[in-house]
Amino acid sequence: MNKSGGLITILLAAGLSGCVTASVENAREETTGLLTGESIVVMAKSYHQGNETEADYIRCIERALGRGSGALNVIPNQQFVDNLFPWFEPRTAPADTKGLVKLMERPGVPDAVKSMGVRYIVWLDGDTERVTQGGSLSCAAGPGGGGCFGFAWWQDDADYEASIWDLNKSESAGTVTADYSGTSFLPALVVPIPLIARTQAKACGGLARQLKTFIVSDEAV
Repeated sequence: MNKSGGLITILLAAGLSGCVTASVENAREETTGLLTGESIVVMAKSYHQGNETEADYIRCIERALGRGSGALNVIPNQQFVDNLFPWFEPRTAPADTKGLVKLMERPGVPDAVKSMGVRYIVWLDGDTERVTQGGSLSCAAGPGGGGCFGFAWWQDDADYEASIWDLNKSESAGTVTADYSGTSFLPALVVPIPLIARTQAKACGGLARQLKTFIVSDEAV
């Protein structure tokens, strides 16, 4: 058996899937908590650095925060932006808590925020990118059939930071970071068998769980 075939056999025998390593941390600055009727909204902060956080990742975080154990009341991103137009459009949204203080002093802004019950803005920054890859995979077809042979792999890194702003106090409550690294494999002995590390999906779940724990404290009723 050749080297590629032997490695494929070992992978299948071990039941190996894409592997992911994870690190999730938080840094608290203020006490947090959600009272009955209070909500959060998830926003993309990356445009301040010229790099747009993936829209599907934001939607994933919204869904994960709004369901399951300890589910939070999440106001959809677009609804919040529309109700506060133009103050949370990419070019006008506050870049820091000093800008937030000034924004909350504008006529009509506090009332609009209060009407939606929004207590916290979760600003997301980061992305998922392919950092390295290797191996070799070739496919061919002929009169007697065809197939793929070889072995390929790649590594994706998902690095995200969530900054939590308290709109009641107009200050930062802290940050939660998630760093996930996943390696996917594609062995092929006639038929390719993808063994995918769902790096971004796992980063979404891990960050959302930590955000729930961070935001809900003994203040909640």
